[in-house]
Amino acid sequence: MDSKFIMLMDEPFGALDDITRNRFNSDLLRLWEQKHRMVVLVTHNIYKAIYLSNVRINALHCFVIVAAIASVIAMTAFQSTVVDPPQSSTIAPNENLVLEGIPPIPISLAQTIERYTEFRSARLASWHPTQREMLIATRFGNTAQVHQVKFPLGSRKQLTFFPERISGATYQPTQGDYFVFSKDIGGNEFRQNYRYDLATGEITLLTDGTSKNSRGIWSNSGSQMAYTSTRRNGKDVDFYLIDPLQPETNRLLSEVEGGGWFPLDWSVDDRQILAMEYVSINQSYLWLIDAESGEKTLLTPKDGPEEVAYGAARFSKDGKGLYVTTDRGSEFQRLAYFDLTTQQYTYLTKEINWDVEQIALSEDGQLLAFTVNEDGASVLHVLNTTLGQEIPLPQLPIGLIFGIRWGPKHQELGFTLISAQSTADAYSLAIETGELTRWTESETGGFDTSAFMQPELVHWESFDDRDISGFLYRPPSQFTGKRPVVISIHGGPEGQYRPGFLGRQNVYLNQLGVALLYPNVRGSSGYGKTFLTLDNGYLREDSVKDIGALLDWIAAQPDLDRDRILVTGGSYGGYMSLAVATHYGDRIRASIDIVGISNFVTFLENTESYRRDLRRVEYGDERDPEMRKFLLNISPLNNADKINKPLFVVHGQNDPRVPVSEAAQIVKTVRQNGTPVWYLLAKDEGHGFAKKQNADFLFYATMMFMKTYLGISD
Repeated sequence: MDSKFIMLMDEPFGALDDITRNRFNSDLLRLWEQKHRMVVLVTHNIYKAIYLSNVRINALHCFVIVAAIASVIAMTAFQSTVVDPPQSSTIAPNENLVLEGIPPIPISLAQTIERYTEFRSARLASWHPTQREMLIATRFGNTAQVHQVKFPLGSRKQLTFFPERISGATYQPTQGDYFVFSKDIGGNEFRQNYRYDLATGEITLLTDGTSKNSRGIWSNSGSQMAYTSTRRNGKDVDFYLIDPLQPETNRLLSEVEGGGWFPLDWSVDDRQILAMEYVSINQSYLWLIDAESGEKTLLTPKDGPEEVAYGAARFSKDGKGLYVTTDRGSEFQRLAYFDLTTQQYTYLTKEINWDVEQIALSEDGQLLAFTVNEDGASVLHVLNTTLGQEIPLPQLPIGLIFGIRWGPKHQELGFTLISAQSTADAYSLAIETGELTRWTESETGGFDTSAFMQPELVHWESFDDRDISGFLYRPPSQFTGKRPVVISIHGGPEGQYRPGFLGRQNVYLNQLGVALLYPNVRGSSGYGKTFLTLDNGYLREDSVKDIGALLDWIAAQPDLDRDRILVTGGSYGGYMSLAVATHYGDRIRASIDIVGISNFVTFLENTESYRRDLRRVEYGDERDPEMRKFLLNISPLNNADKINKPLFVVHGQNDPRVPVSEAAQIVKTVRQNGTPVWYLLAKDEGHGFAKKQNADFLFYATMMFMKTYLGISD
């Protein structure tokens, strides 16, 4: 965004309320970007004069002002006298980006690849409870906002206009005359909840404005929401109740200890709340909370012979049991029915040796939809709960399915679908007819995405003969000879790379001829609970050795260049890229660390308090002397003298998970080696770049970094 425009719009005028100002600025921004800059300047001066006269104006007044000025200027051809200054030959970062060591990026680079920045997506947020329409999240400006879609492939009506992205929205479940959404500031993840009234467009803050809050879940009556908040002490996520129509009813329901609690469902009579206590990816518990007194009752014992993890859980419609996903007695998360009286489990997917992930129960309780993660791809199932039999479904495109939700008519299931050749869009499936309906068709920069490369599942043996797998995207056939390779490692570490839509990363395949390889090293989810634990505590560097074995595998491939390898990753993947640079620096050309951990001890000491204990379970407790010594020994910061290949470090200043100090200290230390270090800091981002203008600059800088250090010529 133009810095001059931002300077104009940032003046703290009181003539507009926040909502009107957001809409007003959005309209002016569109005019500014379309070069109608005199319209913006004149309108802004009128706006300022109104402010100085202490008169309140609303969105209608704003619209009339803008339209009138635009008409006058158009008629007088005044606009033709405005001449923009000559365009710079380099890309100027916006005022929220801080650059160190990054050379000027020629604008010609952006011009050749800017179409790759125009991919959009649309995700189903909520069905209207009585009408066949939905809320989606999509981006038309700098951030994702809430839009309303009234029929399949209908226009996307934007409802929220904030500089920050919206992190989800849910309709009130009985009438649907308002919805509740969440939003943070600058990526700090201290999300607040708001009510949006559809009749007026009025937005009301529902939370305290400072703590970290979950959006919560609706009661069946639609009169209350149960949510969690760190409001009491900043560390523990207690349970609260609120009637969004009466914010003053907000009350503390139940105090807890720890940052891993959240509500799952309400009982049929709204007298109890089903809640989860998450300890680690391998250990969690289910509780019932009395919705009046806040008294908690443990449903799943803590003294069993094995650690058990629970995923999704819902009350059955008769209130006698729960549908749950759990790895109890299994390597994988299975779907089960848990009888609340007998405490017995009936397993419903014993024949499926993959993780059951999401579940959604229809309003009448007769249909239970669930998805299964089969080697990275999502497979949809629907179970008739009365007959205990699955309903045959049409074959859906191979990809990822998430956000499954039953529509106002329980025979229609909504979800978001994404694949290697299709960006995320909202769909629905009619169970009776098997008809798949597409609700959104997001923009793809004018590309025919059906020509984009599909991934290949590859396997290699690690140092201990364990099978490790990943997904390889080979560049198009016009690129001949051995191709350079980018190894991109997922975060978590309990995450899993799953082959979705690469979006702008397709440029590396199509323009640079670079092969992209996404490994799922030990500790990744999706391959059983034993595999998940193979990197815990003192086993941490075994996952780094999996990348060492991958380098051997690459060297044996006839079409991949062992001498031109770049390693990158975000969050825990950022740590992995730094660790690979310290262990295998002689076998890579460069590395990119995005919001990564450089020192496990300083990370654990400085990550937000509500998540510190959760991370100690995974990485080890730095307060224990022996573990502290081990964590310091393996931390990339304390091995930075071995990083002798170019490094690009990227971080958000407001990151609550991995503090920005992790980036600053590795940049400072590696530079002492004389190693080239590029550093990009975003002052208005958190754990990753969410704003398009920031992501675009990072994209261009990454492209230049790859071309420079992988030896790729135009």
